[in-house]
Amino acid sequence: MTLRLSAIILTIFQLFTVLNSYAQIGGSSTYRFLNLPNSPRVAALGGNFVAIADNDLSIGLNNPSLINSEMHNAVSLNFVDYFSDINYGFASYSRTYDKIGSFAASMQYINYGRFTYTDETGILPEDAGEFSAGEFALVMGWGRRLDSLFSIGANLKTIYSAYETYNSVGMGVDVSGTYHARSGFTASLIARNVGRQLTTYTSGNTEPLPFEIQLGISKRLEHLPFRFSVLLTNLQKWDLTYYDPAEDIIDPFTGEAKTKSKAGEFADKAMRHVVVGGEFVPTKNFSFRFGYNYQRRQEMKIESKRSTVGFSWGFGLKVSKFNFSYARSAYHLAGSPNFLSIAFNLSDFAGNKTEEISQ
Repeated sequence: MTLRLSAIILTIFQLFTVLNSYAQIGGSSTYRFLNLPNSPRVAALGGNFVAIADNDLSIGLNNPSLINSEMHNAVSLNFVDYFSDINYGFASYSRTYDKIGSFAASMQYINYGRFTYTDETGILPEDAGEFSAGEFALVMGWGRRLDSLFSIGANLKTIYSAYETYNSVGMGVDVSGTYHARSGFTASLIARNVGRQLTTYTSGNTEPLPFEIQLGISKRLEHLPFRFSVLLTNLQKWDLTYYDPAEDIIDPFTGEAKTKSKAGEFADKAMRHVVVGGEFVPTKNFSFRFGYNYQRRQEMKIESKRSTVGFSWGFGLKVSKFNFSYARSAYHLAGSPNFLSIAFNLSDFAGNKTEEISQ
């Protein structure tokens, strides 16, 4: 039984962590799907967290301090065509209550597909069947504006994970705060996935949640329809570098070992925390977004053909009462995930277009 569990978990873990944009810090925690980018807008900007304050409900899943009254009665549906047979997404609905704050209920999931039973050596038994694997999170978010400059928020996550007959339940919390300047500058700080497993896959093997501290800033330019975004990731850990056995450490011309200067080594470690992006909004009905993730490029590139690994792009389009978004993010030469979303506000379909906020 233990060998079978090890084979199942190892197969899924290897597939998931290799493809994960933060693959090289993977393996130290469970429920890694919680840190995947879900929103096309966020993915196009290069990361999984942004500090942009508007009526986009999909941002609230990853930054609860941005859940606000402009999202009242909004619905957001998001789907990601990941790699192989893996897909994930979420659905959200928001409602605001006067004097209490704004709430968002979300159901987040990831489906790893179906697997064929084999033994620990990979041999297919005669009576082999199939099994599935997936993870889910029910997220209850709350955000509240304290004054004209500051807002706070929190997400409460109930997590369920199932690999074949092995399952686990956990609880996690996100806590964030945002500063809103009148000049169009926004800054957010978040502590993500503070919590623990309540039940484990196997007895006595408790794993931590994928805790992370992030800082995001954005600035809308005054005389141009453009907003830039900067995200600092994994602030709880300075050194995100790792030993890559596939890296060529010998200079082909001199035959000597390649070395980095102290300044170069420091810059490399610092840049692995940085994600930059931009959003061009020429009209209220269309926007184009792009981003660059240095860590993703360093970890997933192939030296002989780096291509556009680490870069991402996407757009948003409003048609009638519906907002459509698409993004494509280059993780590896093996493929790039596609992000899709549709969002709308139920109040736009009601007789009274400006439904009052609940008392």
